[in-house]
Amino acid sequence: MTATFQRWFSLFLIGTALVLSGCGYNEFQRGNEQIKASWSEVLSQYQRRADLIPNLVNVVKGQADFEQSTLQAVVEARSKATAIQATPELVNDPQAFQKFQQAQKELSGSLSRLLVVSENYPALRANQGFIDLQAQLEGTENRITVARNRYIRAVQDYNVTVHSFPSNLTAWALGYKEKPNFSVVNEQAITRPPTVDFGPATPATPSATVPGDAK
Repeated sequence: MTATFQRWFSLFLIGTALVLSGCGYNEFQRGNEQIKASWSEVLSQYQRRADLIPNLVNVVKGQADFEQSTLQAVVEARSKATAIQATPELVNDPQAFQKFQQAQKELSGSLSRLLVVSENYPALRANQGFIDLQAQLEGTENRITVARNRYIRAVQDYNVTVHSFPSNLTAWALGYKEKPNFSVVNEQAITRPPTVDFGPATPATPSATVPGDAK
């Protein structure tokens, strides 16, 4: 009796595995892992940018007549963005994800404004520390764009699996739901990094005093 039960139970497990594998179960697992890896890289690059901003603020503070409102906006936006606990579970919470995205958008906007205003200060643009930070920020923005694109594609692939037949039956049975994604007003904007241009400047040389330069 026991041997018969074990045999039937084994056949049941094998059948269940075959059904799940044929209905997208494995695709969901791969998709989840890809999203986790992509999200981790997005957070890493956003953190790298956040770590560079205090150095930028300190350099800009040396320009006595610099617009304080612009500088303060960057400080406040960074504080708001870094206050959000961007855990791996955040990608499963549309409201929390939207809040995170909005905070990063505000930080990007205030930082862009500061960099544009900086063009009006020749002494600041000639500051070697500022030039080094310019190169680091530009590189970080490039990496953010790449990381976001990878995450967007990973989520798109996962969400297609959620809605496609027969994997949608597995999603319904196991509770897999569509994951939130970055919203892009202009889709072409995510295919190219933003331009950070301070006008003519001498080539930057490596600076050991500016942290966050590791790649």
